[in-house]
Amino acid sequence: MSILPMKNDLGFFEIRLESIGGLGANLAGKMLAEAGVLGLGLNGSNFSSYGSEKKGSPVKSFIRFCDPEVEIRDHSPIEQPHIIAVFHEALYKMVNVVSGLHADGIVLVNTVREFDDVKKDLLLEYGTLAIVDALTIAVEEKTKVNTAMLGAMFRICDFLDPDAMRNIIRKTFEKKYPHLVEPNIRTFDRGYNEVQFKTYEVPGDAAGKGFIRPLPLLGYKTQEIGGVITTQANSILKDLSGSRQGFLPQFNKEKCINCAACDNACPDYCFVWEAGEDKKGRKQMFLNGIDYQYCKGCLKCVEACPTEALGELREMIGYADANRVKQNFPYLEGGSF
Repeated sequence: MSILPMKNDLGFFEIRLESIGGLGANLAGKMLAEAGVLGLGLNGSNFSSYGSEKKGSPVKSFIRFCDPEVEIRDHSPIEQPHIIAVFHEALYKMVNVVSGLHADGIVLVNTVREFDDVKKDLLLEYGTLAIVDALTIAVEEKTKVNTAMLGAMFRICDFLDPDAMRNIIRKTFEKKYPHLVEPNIRTFDRGYNEVQFKTYEVPGDAAGKGFIRPLPLLGYKTQEIGGVITTQANSILKDLSGSRQGFLPQFNKEKCINCAACDNACPDYCFVWEAGEDKKGRKQMFLNGIDYQYCKGCLKCVEACPTEALGELREMIGYADANRVKQNFPYLEGGSF
């Protein structure tokens, strides 16, 4: 008798992890598949898909499980998953994270917001939504969000054995990082215990989300001859907000002495300056604010600030847009962005 709760036409139970580079989704996928194969004797496979392997880039990890007598001959990306886990809410702006989800599928989101707010952003109509504050758990335990998300996924996939994952955690960390074994087990247990669920009734004739394959902006049909870059100042047009891992700098203008230590430490275009005069009438540049479009949350500016005018803030949806001070690039067509 199969222990898998549901299967597609090929006999697979499929999970897709939606994340950004640096949050550990690739490792989480490997550990999840390993726990199913070694812990329960299932057949399973895992692989990840990402572009440039760097912090902040969108990452997908795919996990397939099937009964021991079924062979896995399909190694294509998972387009119609039964479970989707979203490691970072900033992905909403870059990726259709629920593309292809089954009508009765489950979406797990790392968030502190309410169910209905998350459901609205995801454009979910029905199905089960699970939320867990994986970032807070990871910060308190000094680990990463991937282990907390694994704990929540094991609660969702109740056919999996939590003890098998605890053994995988020990095996993964004990040789190189023995001091991380117990914190990661605590993180896993907290994710398992703290995840919350809400089910929205699925109509009898409900259809799953249609899968939309993302198309590249440039390809063999659309690329300019010779690989010419036609976008002017393309680094200026980029939005780096998806690279943040839950924290950003908060600016307190009252404490700022305009020393520019933050600007020297910043690797991007975050700080917006304006010309003015000091109390003695001398010309001086004054810090006006932060353009969060270019902030990837490295917090080097917070470390560099001598007056605590910059502080570390847990990012909430909408804060960056509401408090963004836009850069002005006068030599580009149109000026401000």
